[in-house]
Amino acid sequence: MSEMLFESPAELAAYAAGRVAELCQKAVAEKGGCHLVLAGGTTPRLCYELLRQMPLPWASLHIWFGDERCLPVGDAERNDTMADAALLRHVPIPAAQIHRMSAEEGPESAAAAYAALLAAAPVMDIVLLGMGEDGHTASLFPANPALTDVRLAVPVYNSPKPPAERVSMGYTALNAARHRILMVTGKGKADALARIRAGERLPIAAIADGEWLMDRAAMGSTD
Repeated sequence: MSEMLFESPAELAAYAAGRVAELCQKAVAEKGGCHLVLAGGTTPRLCYELLRQMPLPWASLHIWFGDERCLPVGDAERNDTMADAALLRHVPIPAAQIHRMSAEEGPESAAAAYAALLAAAPVMDIVLLGMGEDGHTASLFPANPALTDVRLAVPVYNSPKPPAERVSMGYTALNAARHRILMVTGKGKADALARIRAGERLPIAAIADGEWLMDRAAMGSTD
């Protein structure tokens, strides 16, 4: 686990974009492709808006999603809708290399289909993750049965945040990735982050060997 502290979400997003670009280029140079897992959220969106301006080997990238909300295709609250607007419609990644979760089909069906895709895919190169104010990451929420589901993709019910039904990569897939970058910003995250740093096992704390990128507000600092 490594930690880096930034003055603002914008500074953090700029670093994250540069780090993702570096890792993407390295993976493509070494093995001809890069499998990148996207997160939802405000700070990841800032990262994607910067990333799309970079001269990456876009045609060699495969895009995956860490989680998705069980809403109709194109719904403004879906993570892939945000990713399309911030990144994907601006770069020449072949459509067949954008691996969306069919969350509109419901948690069980979508999780089974995504688990099958992941099982046939190489290990993910980069996973981007955010953190909620309760310490959740992707759609792995505190005390939810999905936390102990060992499948590569898991159905999520009774989310404390709407919508109640979701699909998420499970810890098995997330922790197998070569690189995990965790972006935590805003004073609303300060309590959960302090609890994690004190040793509490909130969901995001089960992510192995991550690169933790945090801003001062999340650290509870205004200095």
